[in-house]
Amino acid sequence: MVPSDEFKQAMRHLAGGVAVIATEHEGRRAGLSATAVCSVSADPPTLLICINSGASAHDPIRESGRFSVNLLASEQNDIARRFSGETGIKGEERFGLGSWMPLVTGAPVLKSALAGIDCRVTEVVQMATHSVFFGVVVGVTSRAAASPLIYAHGTYGTFSPDGAGLWW
Repeated sequence: MVPSDEFKQAMRHLAGGVAVIATEHEGRRAGLSATAVCSVSADPPTLLICINSGASAHDPIRESGRFSVNLLASEQNDIARRFSGETGIKGEERFGLGSWMPLVTGAPVLKSALAGIDCRVTEVVQMATHSVFFGVVVGVTSRAAASPLIYAHGTYGTFSPDGAGLWW
């Protein structure tokens, strides 16, 4: 078996779009930055998210049965850093940046995100240190095209859809 630190180093080469995954449970919001988001099906629209079992948002997502996926734009790296835990800000305080609203399930959606996707949990699969949450999409918001925020090699960058390429 490959040591986990070697695996993590190899995975740093996989660039991914940055999302804030958020939920609300018993009046308290929780969220985290993630790149482990994947479209599963278009019929019915379904996503999956992979969340470390030790993450502060893990249990609230499991208990509430809902989550939002907020795809961030290039100018939102401050939000990504806040929700990654890098700034030391935790819990409800993370939502102090940006304007948030509920959609169908009540999970918080970032109004300025490239897209906000509201999901109801349909299945949870435990895999080693993480839970894979499958969610059927029950609501969506999106805004005009903009450059997405991308994470690779431990830093944030973007990809310009107008053909200008990658910027780090």
